[in-house]
Amino acid sequence: MRITKVKSILTAPDNITLVVVKVETNVAGLYGLGCATFTQRPTLVAKAVDDYLDPLLQGRNAANSEDLWQMMRINSSWRNDPVLNNAISGVDQALWDLKGKAAGMPVYDLLGGKCREAAMVYRHADGRSPQEVLENVQRYQAEGALAVRCQMGGYGGRIKDITAANAMPSAAAPQATHRLSALDAAESEFPGAYYDPDAYARSVVGLFDYVRAHIGFDLFLLHDIHERLVPMDAIRLARALEPYRLFFLEDPLPPDQIEWFRRLRAATTTPIAMGELHNHPLEWRPLVVEQLIDFIRAHISQIGGLTPARKLAALCEAFDVRTAWHGPGDVSPIGHAANLHLDLACHNFGIQEVIYFGEALKEVFPGTPELRGGYLWANAQPGFGIDIDEAKAAKYPPSALTPIEWTQARWPDGTVWTP
Repeated sequence: MRITKVKSILTAPDNITLVVVKVETNVAGLYGLGCATFTQRPTLVAKAVDDYLDPLLQGRNAANSEDLWQMMRINSSWRNDPVLNNAISGVDQALWDLKGKAAGMPVYDLLGGKCREAAMVYRHADGRSPQEVLENVQRYQAEGALAVRCQMGGYGGRIKDITAANAMPSAAAPQATHRLSALDAAESEFPGAYYDPDAYARSVVGLFDYVRAHIGFDLFLLHDIHERLVPMDAIRLARALEPYRLFFLEDPLPPDQIEWFRRLRAATTTPIAMGELHNHPLEWRPLVVEQLIDFIRAHISQIGGLTPARKLAALCEAFDVRTAWHGPGDVSPIGHAANLHLDLACHNFGIQEVIYFGEALKEVFPGTPELRGGYLWANAQPGFGIDIDEAKAAKYPPSALTPIEWTQARWPDGTVWTP
């Protein structure tokens, strides 16, 4: 089973550019698929796949996925670049997909078999007011959701970006990405996504007080700070949220503030989730080994694929940290399937972030995992059980590249902050 071609496929069925890697072999009709999506730099990832990994891998044995992962990682000499990590991840996931197809088995069986029938997921509810957030939470409850992440105004509480149409995933806004309509302070030399960190932090406590007062404690609730606060304010918010029993508080601090995680752990009992911006093992190792977090939130393509993710999951199991892999709209259905197969096979699974899979996505990616009630279900087909229709993918070309506005987060005086 020799590799004959490695290529990237770019498609945007829901107006989010997805990067898919296809690894073809000398066995007729046998190929593997992986997700290499890096929303902020998609064409760079595609170029890394097509110009560098394709010639590097042609003719090699596709079964040797561990060796190929190690070799791809060190071949550029410099390591842990996010662009290259995503390119490697797409190939790595495709190689696991190939393994399953060649063996006639789902990937979760290659990982040890199922530990559960399906993966509990959480949904996203946003709104311009506590009442609107509550209404969206209750809509999810009616659909059978078991856990909901509550935001009010997106990251940092930017109410102006939220409308009734995009406050939760729907056919009109499948990923609830809150694309910004215009830059704030356009006349300034420092345009960006302005927010007030103090007003945001105070509003979160009021939001959860309002929602809990109306729905009680039989639904898991989550919140994502997304690094929008200085460390002490993040600690103060985590303490203030204790009465509302969050399932977890996500990304309270940036990856490089390890010492502040120690202080956060000592100061609060609110469960902490971290990891979607992780690139390097030294970013997550102390968090796991010192039990400073409760959930690992790594983005599987960002850390290099299924191969390092399963090793990370095993490390976490040894220290009682559960998995909650990153699963936003800028992960293709193939990436969501990879998340799901790992969820099913890992004893220390916690919860899975999931999006609304719109009809366009299902059209391009037949075999997309099925969302039913509060769980995500895999099919029993070999590999990841998902395919890509390249002709239909071509119907949804990526839009013109423009600067990402929400990653230009700024405080009221114009100071740039972590996105």
